[in-house]
Amino acid sequence: MVKTILKEVKDYTADSIKTPLYMLLEVAMEMVIPLLMANIIDEGVNKGDMSVIYTTGALMLVMAGIGLFAGLRGGDTGARASAGLAKNLRQTMFERIQTFSFSNIDKFSSASLITRLTTDVTNIQNAYQMVLRLGARAPASLIVAMIMSFIISPELASVYLVAVIVLGIILTIGLLSVRKIFSVLFERYDKLNNSVQENITGMRVVKAYVREEHEKSKFSEASMRLARQFKKGEGIIAFTAPVMMFAIYGCILVISWLGANMIVSETLTTGELVSMLAYCMNILISLMMLSVIFLMIAISTASMKRVSEVLTEEADIVNPENPIEEVPDGSIDFREVDFSYNQDGSGKVLENVSLHINKGETIGIIGGTGSGKTTLVNLISRLYDVNSGEVLVGGVNVKNYDLAVLRKEVSHVLQANVLFSGTIYENLRWGDVDATDEECEKMCKLACADEFIERMPEGYNTKIEQGGTNVSGGQRQRLCIARALLRKPKVLILDDSTSAVDTSTDAKIRKAFREEIPGTTKIIIAQRVSSVQDADRIIVMDDGAITGIGTHEELLINNDIYKDVYESQTGAGSGDFDEAGSEE
Repeated sequence: MVKTILKEVKDYTADSIKTPLYMLLEVAMEMVIPLLMANIIDEGVNKGDMSVIYTTGALMLVMAGIGLFAGLRGGDTGARASAGLAKNLRQTMFERIQTFSFSNIDKFSSASLITRLTTDVTNIQNAYQMVLRLGARAPASLIVAMIMSFIISPELASVYLVAVIVLGIILTIGLLSVRKIFSVLFERYDKLNNSVQENITGMRVVKAYVREEHEKSKFSEASMRLARQFKKGEGIIAFTAPVMMFAIYGCILVISWLGANMIVSETLTTGELVSMLAYCMNILISLMMLSVIFLMIAISTASMKRVSEVLTEEADIVNPENPIEEVPDGSIDFREVDFSYNQDGSGKVLENVSLHINKGETIGIIGGTGSGKTTLVNLISRLYDVNSGEVLVGGVNVKNYDLAVLRKEVSHVLQANVLFSGTIYENLRWGDVDATDEECEKMCKLACADEFIERMPEGYNTKIEQGGTNVSGGQRQRLCIARALLRKPKVLILDDSTSAVDTSTDAKIRKAFREEIPGTTKIIIAQRVSSVQDADRIIVMDDGAITGIGTHEELLINNDIYKDVYESQTGAGSGDFDEAGSEE
């Protein structure tokens, strides 16, 4: 886990090395100053020798200046190294997420991934900076101060030693407890973020169903659980501060009392007592620094684990060795395909599916909820891989293609139509970054999107808000279809992508497909029979299996499910797909 995180230091290695070196230089200067103070008191003040005071005082100023320089440089390089690590972690995580297949993404909720990219990386950044700056400084300061104290007075130094041991035990117990608490805390962060994201994304539904109070209550409960966990952890952390201060002032009192007796008995000089008090502060402050380091490590350990999970997650759909770089045509074959979303293959969504689609053919797919329609077409562009059997495009197994090439030639308009912030032109060019304005406008005409775009004040330069919230559902669908057409694919898949479009516009889009892209294989998933009845063939699916294939007329005669649905949509029969279907 730690090794995985530290790999991302990369070009900030030099700063990571310089920081502890600067800190050690600062410690060296701090450790010399108490000795110089003792010399001023014993040799200068007590003996009335001003030359010693001036000379030693000047040397102390030089040492303090060097220590200040080292501290400033260490702070600068430490900040640069930790910020660089955070930048690299986020970049690598984001790039890693882009390689994930749908099944990889299914393992992490979007809210969890956002928390890992933000809060978790920030925790790691803070801990890394703390370790670089104090990880070398605190132990070095503690050890050197302890050695110097024993050299001056073993009897007084024993007081430090006992205090360090007792405090070390107390802090270790406390920090182990904090680590467990923060491990649970980040899981609750995910749940809170998930609640926020769900609420904001579905704000229109919340208002439509007047569920504001319910959502506020749900958020309040999640927030309260998080607050209680924080309070528990912060309570333990807060306990350490007064314990540390009690130890510091207790040691000062004991050393002052013992030291005064030793001065009276002339076994210790005044200057040496001052040095011992200075080293006392150094030792106990170093111990406090160590407790802060361990605390940050305890908090960041949970974050490191979560970030490492993303960094080490292997994409289960990758390019093969020597991938095929060209798709010959849009023909599609399914050969005895089984598929399940479960790793162990249980709960099959598709079972023993065999199918051949000719290039340029228009295929309609119809079926109830959970019948496997979307799953079937997702296998064509290799958004998921089959459990057994094979899927071929252009006579070649999809596993043998370069993924980018395959997905460029198999253009997929998903059920959830997503537009991004930017102009209409910018959104359309997701299909082809080099598309001209004329090409964009032509595809919008094919998708019947030009009708509403031309009515907009800025036309194709109209800004689309995040998620496409300033256009209707039907307009969003037509823009997504136009975007897919710009890829000039060999296979075009419309996954219920005209559900929000009126039947007249739907018919115009299908007519444009027949006339303008006859060589493209078109697969149309729909709930309306009218959207697929003029297809070359229609596939009827039920419970993960194909129950019928044929033209509209053939299925009306041979397939009871299709006939029932058709009659219901034209005024007779029950026609409910889901009477025989199951949930997908």
